[in-house]
Amino acid sequence: MIEERQTERGARYFLPYQQAWVRDGAPLKIMEKSRQVGISFADAYDSVVKVAVRGARHDVWISSRDRTQARLYLEDCLAWARVLEPGARGMKMRILRDEDGGTAQALEFASGRRIYSLSSNPNALAGKRGHVKLDEFALHQDQQLLYRVAKPVTMWGGQLCIISTHRGAQSVFNEILREIRERGNPMGWSMHSVPLERAVGEGLVERINEKRGMQEGREDFLRRLRAECMDERQWLQEYCCVPCDIHEEFLSHELIAACREPGCLVESGELGRSGNPIYVGVDVARRRDLCVIDAGEAIGDVVWDRVRIELQDEPFDRIEAELYRVLELEMVHRACIDATGLGLQLAERARQRFGWKVEPVVFTAAVKEALAFGFRTDLERRQVRLSDDKPLERDLLSLRRETTAGGGMRFGGSSEDSHCDRFWAKALRQHAARRPVGPAGMVG
Repeated sequence: MIEERQTERGARYFLPYQQAWVRDGAPLKIMEKSRQVGISFADAYDSVVKVAVRGARHDVWISSRDRTQARLYLEDCLAWARVLEPGARGMKMRILRDEDGGTAQALEFASGRRIYSLSSNPNALAGKRGHVKLDEFALHQDQQLLYRVAKPVTMWGGQLCIISTHRGAQSVFNEILREIRERGNPMGWSMHSVPLERAVGEGLVERINEKRGMQEGREDFLRRLRAECMDERQWLQEYCCVPCDIHEEFLSHELIAACREPGCLVESGELGRSGNPIYVGVDVARRRDLCVIDAGEAIGDVVWDRVRIELQDEPFDRIEAELYRVLELEMVHRACIDATGLGLQLAERARQRFGWKVEPVVFTAAVKEALAFGFRTDLERRQVRLSDDKPLERDLLSLRRETTAGGGMRFGGSSEDSHCDRFWAKALRQHAARRPVGPAGMVG
């Protein structure tokens, strides 16, 4: 029977990223993918297994972007049915009509269960029950309505699967991915990401060579596909799992303006007098860039800008003296200091002197990504009040999220007098405020 051969078939037919998708039984799973890496092929196998095994309890409902894609998906399902179960060779696709006159293509199995391929109209899923597959979700005209109608279909034990290539950063599809990556995945998605480089690294080119009778190398394959793209945006979005407007500003004018509070800065001597907790972030530099010491006051769950000290071409002793004047304040609960390169000595010496108050932070790509997205989330939740000054605004607006050819992420940008140094100091400050520590060194 099919269920007895599932593991053997997966190892024989599928590459690792395809196997990971098929084996994932999470109630909610989502896939961002490159074009033409065989995910629909693998997902069709998953659909067949769901309905053809002994005791199958649910049908599978597929919503594709158009009729042609719907038929291609069912043809893959039919092919899998014939491979996995010899008795399925006489199976054919049928056209079914519902009471409202709508149509669906369907395959019916010996178990009595069916795989239905529906039109892209979200209402086609209303009143159904079972597993749901939303194919090329980002291409649907009304993604929000489609999700709202699809999710209740799975309430009695079905699985909801979303598969798509990106269509811009403002899509509902990308918003779900941002919830997963930046906001703690509150809905509990099981996320899969397969940019072309990963697929190639796990054997895609060798599979294509088998089909085409060629001997193209992996690097040559990637180089050729990139050269065949009309522009960088096409390459990033269609093959690298990157929304096409990913190079736009990381923080918008509107987001910054919504958190701006004129007059919130105070003189250094007034810092901490209110008795509220103070949090500090320090981006360290000596010559070309700014060294920025940013202190904010927490009032409830909102951190207000209070003091920002900017130093350039200053000796190390001066930087240390300015920092210590802030750290000596009783109300400073935590300070995160850039401990990369030159900052290592400053952070280590501050840690030795002030103990639990200080956390050295070594900048890596992953750390900078976490800091940047954490700060943006604080802005989106209106948990920051920003000083109303042009140098800060220019710094915040200058940050750009850039993407490597392999789909990796890095941050860059510069303003008139800074390489986003004010941004990174503030991001470190907000990181300090999100995870305060106490005298015992325990995270609060």
